[in-house]
Amino acid sequence: MLEIKNLGKRYMGKKALEGVDLTLAPGEFVGLFGENGAGKTTLMKSVLGLLAHTGGVLLDGEPVTHRNIDRLSFATAEHSFFPQLSPQAHMEFYAAHFPRFSQKRFDGLMEFFALPRHRPVGRFSTGQKNQFEVILAVSQGADYILMDEPFAGNDVFNREDFYKVLLGILEPRETVLLSTHLIEEVAPFVSRAVLLHQGRILADESTESLEERGETLMGFVKSSFGYRADRASRALGEIMGEDERK
Repeated sequence: MLEIKNLGKRYMGKKALEGVDLTLAPGEFVGLFGENGAGKTTLMKSVLGLLAHTGGVLLDGEPVTHRNIDRLSFATAEHSFFPQLSPQAHMEFYAAHFPRFSQKRFDGLMEFFALPRHRPVGRFSTGQKNQFEVILAVSQGADYILMDEPFAGNDVFNREDFYKVLLGILEPRETVLLSTHLIEEVAPFVSRAVLLHQGRILADESTESLEERGETLMGFVKSSFGYRADRASRALGEIMGEDERK
């Protein structure tokens, strides 16, 4: 169980997260949704101990330290790999340092994305770098896999097929926390939606509950955030009206 308790974070006195309480159980695929600046990346980095924060983060009742940090992995578009090393060298490093590293997953996903094994990762395209970041996170052997907009620069077919593969290889102990703006794309795969707004949890709902109510994930997100369907038309009317007055 990953427990986030009353988590808070401020930057230069400005609130980024406040009073965030969230519990993730084994076997969940959780979508973390929110506007730009809602605090999604800050939340993930705080959980990983990359940012100082108030409140607590517990793994099965224990604080996250060097003793259990290997139970968490992170895929980020900011990248955490060694750019001068090849995928093969990364594989050897991870196998030496993470006891549950899965070479079978690593090899299978390298083949799935058709990535070269012996070229320095720093010479990959942006899309390839993001693919490799995900491969490392999924292959590490962590119980909780955190992904922050992992597929920027990737085409829709690669993204959709990867989520299908990911669901097929995840073990019951493994939990995914995925931050993305591509809500409709991941809707078939997530089991739970957590909405973050201005640094606070706005809503937390299982997709099963949404289905029972006949509600789509996108509809749930829009209604929770108070989305106005006439927003674009109103803006166009004001802009065009201004142009006509000129």
